[in-house]
Amino acid sequence: MPERIVPPEAAGERLDVFLGAHAGSRAAAQKLIDAGRVTVDGAPRAKRRALAAGERVAWEALAPAAAAVPADAPFAVAWEDEHVLVVDKPPGVVVHPARGHAGGTLVQALAGRVAGGEDPERPGVVHRLDRDTSGLLVLARSEPAHAALKAQLAARELQREYLALVQGRPPARQGRIDAPLGRDRRVRTRVSTDTDEPRDAVTHFALFEALPADTLLQVRLETGRTHQIRAHLLAIGHPVAGDPEYGGRGRHGLARQFLHASRLAFAHPVTGAPVEVTSPLPAELAAALERARGEIS
Repeated sequence: MPERIVPPEAAGERLDVFLGAHAGSRAAAQKLIDAGRVTVDGAPRAKRRALAAGERVAWEALAPAAAAVPADAPFAVAWEDEHVLVVDKPPGVVVHPARGHAGGTLVQALAGRVAGGEDPERPGVVHRLDRDTSGLLVLARSEPAHAALKAQLAARELQREYLALVQGRPPARQGRIDAPLGRDRRVRTRVSTDTDEPRDAVTHFALFEALPADTLLQVRLETGRTHQIRAHLLAIGHPVAGDPEYGGRGRHGLARQFLHASRLAFAHPVTGAPVEVTSPLPAELAAALERARGEIS
């Protein structure tokens, strides 16, 4: 098992940054940490852990993944040119390979059409959508385009808007949820505000349509944490309808969360021209919305 002693000049570095210099890349280091293959003085630590001089970082390489034959993943192209691809993703499609999803992902279906970024398993990926969240996401087709779009994302200039049907009625017509999120202390498959690893997370919402027992919200992401919208809306007492993980399972006959990425707007990474793309609600969400409109409160 390879190991390194943290030198004085590396004191204060994040674990994933330090390990990335020895494991090939920061992305490779994060995969090792997430897989539980990394210890600091014999104990597993979070990737954001600040290291101290003299600590011993040890890691075990991941076994080579078996070659997978990627299955086709359905998608529709909403907008494209030689630099950028905007995809309208249906529910059930995973964006890139991850634990438990070696094949059948969107980036595999787009092989040869997207590029950019340091992780070869995530070519062109600028941001993500949960497997069962539908709608728009933008991917790069070159390294310069990827870098420019990621810079817009980091500067919070890439606008991502969603439609979300939630249970109940928020107390205000619009609001801002500023609540750090991380892996839940008790339910490890969830993200929540009850966490030992909080990261800044900000979500904006506005009332789009008031229904008898639900509310259709227009939601805008300022940050982009895993499950951010779902966790934030649950935190204010209004879980997303149909969400099997965050409290709305089966509502209005839904088999998945009523969350749809309906609008993307950004500056073109090469020309700087404004790009705006919209996507209508998929049929099953439109049908659930009609059922919610007819429900007696």
